[in-house]
Amino acid sequence: MNKLINDPARVVADALRGVAAAHPELRVDHEQRVVFRGDAPVRGKVGLISGGGSGHEPLHAGFVGMGMLDAACAGEIFTSPVPDQMVAATQGVDGGAGVLHIVKNYTGDVMNFEMAAEMVETEVVAVVVDDDVAVQDSLYTAGRRGVGATVLVEKIAGAAAEQSRPLGEVAEVARKVNANARSMGVALTSCTVPAAGKPTFDLPAGQMEVGIGIHGEPGRRRVPAGTAAEVAEMLVAPVLADLDFTGGDGVIAFVNGMGATPLIELYVMYAEVSAILEKAGVRIARSLVGPYITSLDMAGASVTLLKADDEILRLWDAPVRTPALRWGV
Repeated sequence: MNKLINDPARVVADALRGVAAAHPELRVDHEQRVVFRGDAPVRGKVGLISGGGSGHEPLHAGFVGMGMLDAACAGEIFTSPVPDQMVAATQGVDGGAGVLHIVKNYTGDVMNFEMAAEMVETEVVAVVVDDDVAVQDSLYTAGRRGVGATVLVEKIAGAAAEQSRPLGEVAEVARKVNANARSMGVALTSCTVPAAGKPTFDLPAGQMEVGIGIHGEPGRRRVPAGTAAEVAEMLVAPVLADLDFTGGDGVIAFVNGMGATPLIELYVMYAEVSAILEKAGVRIARSLVGPYITSLDMAGASVTLLKADDEILRLWDAPVRTPALRWGV
């Protein structure tokens, strides 16, 4: 295992030291492993926090800043943060308007965020993201997994919070994004958790796992590796079958890399996804291409479509300034 690390047991702590050094506009609580925007709490603004197991970078710490999250909790690799971290994050972003918890639908994340909400006096509302159409239940979830739509929820709800909307409105925006988003992913290789030192699952050369989860959970089926056009069809077809994306104000199309897939391949994938959508009568209003919710060093990609309306597009276009997403400022 060749990794640019020091000690497998300290990867998360060392990475957070790097975040603090690279982004002095953020504030890192190294004891609780929480990344805050530097001006948190912002008085009168709903605070947004999220978090989860590390290994999905830039999710979530890379999306802390103006227009997105106010704080992110970093768990160990592929392991939920603990309630004490979420309590510290919630208290640290409470500007008097309440706090929104954005939670990916994994059993540990949901349970620990619920416990944290009960431990604070702050008004807290949680929105659970469950956009993955690959499987109904998985090793880590009851119901669909939360994957690529998490990035879109954090951006769009973050923009709503930045407008000083009340907690109920910000939560409703987050729910609307989740309800109108669907995702599907594919793995070309496994990933390697540093502490394990070996691939999480066995995927023979020339095979790919369709419908993979971001922790290496099994997908729908294992099939021979195909061309980008074939893979795009395998990902987009189930998404289109699950929700009608035609009409309205079009979609936000998000082609995501799982960590080890080069950007040139993601653009090849985007070209194929765009052609499929055009043929299906789905208009692309906005796009996002890149590795934004990853699975360590897994090669592969996911496709997320969000059915947009005027409000969603305005909030998507609103200024954002975070380490991993930045425009309009």
